[in-house]
Amino acid sequence: MIRRLFIANRGEIALRIIRTARAMGLVSVLGVSEADRHSLPALSADEVVVIGPAPSAQSYLDVAAVVAAARAGRADAVHPGYGFLSENAAFAQAVAAAGMIFVGPDLASLTAMGDKLMARTVGIAAGLPVVPGGEAADKAAARAQAAHTGYPLLLKAVSGGGGRGMKRVDAPDQLDAQIDMAMAEAQAAFGDPRVYVERFIARGRHVEVQVLGDGHEAIHLGTRDCSIQRRFQKLVEEAPAPAIPADKRAAIEVAAVNLARHLRYRGAGTVEFLVDAETFDFYFLEMNARIQVEHPVTEAITGVDLIEQQILIAGGARLSLRQGDIRPLGHAIEVRINAEDWRADFRPSPGRVTRAAWPAGSGIRIDTHIASGGEVPPYYDSLIGKLIVAAPTRAQAVALLARALDHLTIEGVDTTRDLHRAIVADPRFVTGGVDTRFFEGLAA
Repeated sequence: MIRRLFIANRGEIALRIIRTARAMGLVSVLGVSEADRHSLPALSADEVVVIGPAPSAQSYLDVAAVVAAARAGRADAVHPGYGFLSENAAFAQAVAAAGMIFVGPDLASLTAMGDKLMARTVGIAAGLPVVPGGEAADKAAARAQAAHTGYPLLLKAVSGGGGRGMKRVDAPDQLDAQIDMAMAEAQAAFGDPRVYVERFIARGRHVEVQVLGDGHEAIHLGTRDCSIQRRFQKLVEEAPAPAIPADKRAAIEVAAVNLARHLRYRGAGTVEFLVDAETFDFYFLEMNARIQVEHPVTEAITGVDLIEQQILIAGGARLSLRQGDIRPLGHAIEVRINAEDWRADFRPSPGRVTRAAWPAGSGIRIDTHIASGGEVPPYYDSLIGKLIVAAPTRAQAVALLARALDHLTIEGVDTTRDLHRAIVADPRFVTGGVDTRFFEGLAA
């Protein structure tokens, strides 16, 4: 039974987990770096344990140090949040070896979904369609695979995520240079230089399905659209995915559940698909075996606390929800507010936030760890908060988001607020159903 929950993360997701733990009557023990000792999550947790110095390699990414901190906090379970060690199989194994519960899927699922080539193989075995492609062990293999796949194509890191180690190649004369960069980036980010080749879908949409499983049964909680991206980094997410025919949406949802059942998946996971914006044919990309940054939009339309479900399932509970219980209502949109100068190629903008005035009101949710006087350290991801709106219709949600952005004020650091104001004002976004090229044509 879980009584003391160690949170191996920082920022808004740490505070999000703390709040659900408190509502469940659990003791929250937060692991922090030296840079986060006085952060809002640290002030909110029941107990705090310092993991190590500010750099993430010496704190949040140090498996031994995180496990030692969790043991020092007398934790029964460890919640990894997203990013950092959340999908690290060695970390999950170390947590279990230390006698604690890992709040996430079992080792087999983590291993299978953590390797993108293995995930493709598992997806095929589960009956899911995949984008044509294959491994590129070296340049010769990449050239051979590219000749078969055709151009344009994508190089993707086998152990990748978040757009790292991913490069688009439009012509054969670009391949050698791009594969060098992709392999170097993959090695630096994941310690694994392997990449594979995948056909590039010119008008692709990024559509994903939230699933829950208990190792015996699995259900879905509908779709999300994350097509508005910059260099494969998501900027805006919404649920449900707009402008998709009902039969195609149902087929995508069934495919996601089939994969979760095939894996005998435990916990919350997200199955990601590439959808052709013209034909609505869809292809399995990967499964994120963790909570997603964009999970609040699913919570907004279903009323399900996904963090609570993660903790309950990790503690041994069977799914209390059935597919018929999931009846999404309305529409929700999330924008990521980052401390970045987006007009200067999204240059990070760390520093002290002298004023933070977040919008409030019916249909508005703010997930943040920053208040006036808060510090944005230079060591970590620049996400400082998420603005989520929900309304009965998508048009109403778009209008509410525009008003909420007008009432958002962050001073002391640069932010992406005005970028999102430009996105929301773009007629293509207002209509809905944009593809991943949207950002390239944004007039801002």
